Amino acid sequence: MSAPLTGLPVTFRPTRTRAVLYTVGIAQLVALTAIALALPKLTGGERLSFVLTGLLVLAVLLLLSRPKVVARQEGVTVVNLTTKRELAWAEIVRVNLRAGDPWVHLDLADGTSLPAMGIQPGIARERAVRDARALRDLTEKHGALGHTAG
Repeated sequence: MSAPLTGLPVTFRPTRTRAVLYTVGIAQLVALTAIALALPKLTGGERLSFVLTGLLVLAVLLLLSRPKVVARQEGVTVVNLTTKRELAWAEIVRVNLRAGDPWVHLDLADGTSLPAMGIQPGIARERAVRDARALRDLTEKHGALGHTAG
């Protein structure tokens, strides 16, 4: 009886890509801060500009690490770089990850397509394919369970 609900909620996100982005972001901030402190001829404003540049780059990299797809009993939440969209299971017609796609695309019942950047091949293609299949299976299962007409 509880088998169809097993495993929810589940979050899909590009964990290797996130790890790389976090590591690079922190490393460059540390490097720019060290340079700002190590160069004796810099003024206070110049030192501050080094650190602020490092913080700006870190902020961009953190933004790039934001995407995720969360599948819950009620539906799916797609979080991309600057947007967040809640979808009912019935709104998702198809989950697509074709060769060469940078991320999954969700075909929606209203005829539009929504990028789901939380599942992206990038540096972990096998995982992205597994995640796309898992999301497709969940969509088929919960879309069919929740609605008799589609």
